[in-house]
Amino acid sequence: MDQNVNVYNNFIAVFDKQFVSPASDNGDLYYDYRVTDTVLINDQRFYRLVFSPRRNGTNTFEGDCWVHVGSFAIQRMNLRLGKDANVNFLENLSLIQEFRLIDDTTWFLSKDKFVADISPIGKNSPGLIGRKTTTYRNVKVNDSSVVAALNENKIMEEVITLKDAAGRDKEFWSTARHEELSKNEAAIIRMIDTLTNAPVFQRLARQLNFIATGYVNSGNVQFGPWYNWFTANSWEGFRMRFDLGSNKKFDKHWWWHWYLAYGFGDKKLKGKAELFYLPQKHPRRYWYASYTNDLDFGQNYYGEVTADNVFALAIRKPNVPLKFLKVDEKRFEFFNEHRSGFSELFALTHKAFTPLRNIPLKDSFPSGDGRSPLTSFEVSMRLRFAYLEKFLETTFFRSSLGSPYPIGELYLSRGMAGFFKSNYNYTKLSGSISGNKKIPPLGSISYQVYGGRTFGTLPYVLLDIAPGNELHYYNKYAFNMMNRYEFIHDKYLGINFEHNVGNGIFRLIPKLKLRQFWTVKTLWGGLSDENRAYNFKEGHSFKTLDGNTYMELGTGVDNIFRVFRVDFIWRVLPSRLPDGNTPKFGVFGSFRLAF
Repeated sequence: MDQNVNVYNNFIAVFDKQFVSPASDNGDLYYDYRVTDTVLINDQRFYRLVFSPRRNGTNTFEGDCWVHVGSFAIQRMNLRLGKDANVNFLENLSLIQEFRLIDDTTWFLSKDKFVADISPIGKNSPGLIGRKTTTYRNVKVNDSSVVAALNENKIMEEVITLKDAAGRDKEFWSTARHEELSKNEAAIIRMIDTLTNAPVFQRLARQLNFIATGYVNSGNVQFGPWYNWFTANSWEGFRMRFDLGSNKKFDKHWWWHWYLAYGFGDKKLKGKAELFYLPQKHPRRYWYASYTNDLDFGQNYYGEVTADNVFALAIRKPNVPLKFLKVDEKRFEFFNEHRSGFSELFALTHKAFTPLRNIPLKDSFPSGDGRSPLTSFEVSMRLRFAYLEKFLETTFFRSSLGSPYPIGELYLSRGMAGFFKSNYNYTKLSGSISGNKKIPPLGSISYQVYGGRTFGTLPYVLLDIAPGNELHYYNKYAFNMMNRYEFIHDKYLGINFEHNVGNGIFRLIPKLKLRQFWTVKTLWGGLSDENRAYNFKEGHSFKTLDGNTYMELGTGVDNIFRVFRVDFIWRVLPSRLPDGNTPKFGVFGSFRLAF
């Protein structure tokens, strides 16, 4: 609802989709136009131009506009979503913009109205309507005071809300609005006030929040997530877990959380405790400390279904030996962000690894006097630059909505032996560049280029373990036809690329609203002779690429019933498979909510 619409652009954003504007340079390829009327307003003549999609299944509008004769400036634009537009959960959309002359020369936006009819379940089920009307008065253009004011902003386009705006009473808004509320708008405000205070609505909101997020709030504490409450595996047997954390009612700056888990097979208690302090949100600064004593259930990639939840039991790949590794970790972080989008993260980490099954055990690695094998103490720094990045923010945490520009990250870590029985001296350097770019009308692309180097002779747990996936749930950031702990490296370079075409070939059947995509993932890596001799133990099947290329190609069908995606993945390189049990082809599913 907070997006800026410029009807003169070639493409107009509708939520996260790009629609062809009727005023596009190539509009005649997508629209049929008809001049239906002319009218005289204040001695100015205007054409009424009606437009409709030329072909079904394209992301286009239908509607009309009034165009000034002579300058061909738009005086009013009415846009409605096309009947076959491929946007999820959106039944209707209306965009209305009106322009007014300034100083008899410049046409400037005077009114902007946005109405969206959202039906999450279906057209005949309950939904919601979002409305936003913005009016502009006292507009200044080509004025030095405007430039001076913009230079004080965090970014060039920024809406600044005064601190006392939320506390203004109804009488203030009645006099401050440029236009009076219509009867319908006033009725909506009364209805929302009544609805949000109704016990039935509040109970329904809590239930939906619990199902969607996994958490339930009670007073100033929070329980969940429910999908981690129980699971089972061959090492722990039946596993139960209980989580408890604080919420915003406890404190607006301090957040704490802990969980305890127990396996009825290994009869061991595990857990984690963490404390988070957020003294400043804009720009962001925080302190974080945690202690973890639990099994390692997978690399921490956003979107991955780890093996410690109820869903993992049903979607594991068959005939893949489970690897079990216990981690005892103490971590302390300090994060500081600047208005420019640059940020620093400093961390101290102490880790002690205990391999349990199907990976080399701790006694395979010698240690010095007073030191412990597979134990490290690390000081690390991450530098990150994300210009104009936007976030979806809660009281304590936030999720990135991306940036129109590439995001760069640089990591530097130094391991020091002798601290708290740590056993290794080493240096790690790695970096990545990632981004998402819309390329209408050909959809959008996402990419990530990353690489790194480790200096030192280290056990496999401290080298780069190529991210594999042993589930049939698709992981965007892992190699889905690769198993965990299959390849290890001390130098590596990788590229992930995904092109979401949009309708693609499915535009021929627009009612299904299916979408098409293809993916490429590549990895080059190597391992020094010292690390090869230190890690390649008899009876274990670690591999390294030795400078060769690992590649996966994929395609599939997205937006099945609006929420499901199916990926077909081929492991094309290396051409010779390491053993007869490694498949070349796999099918993966995933679930997501997206417009």
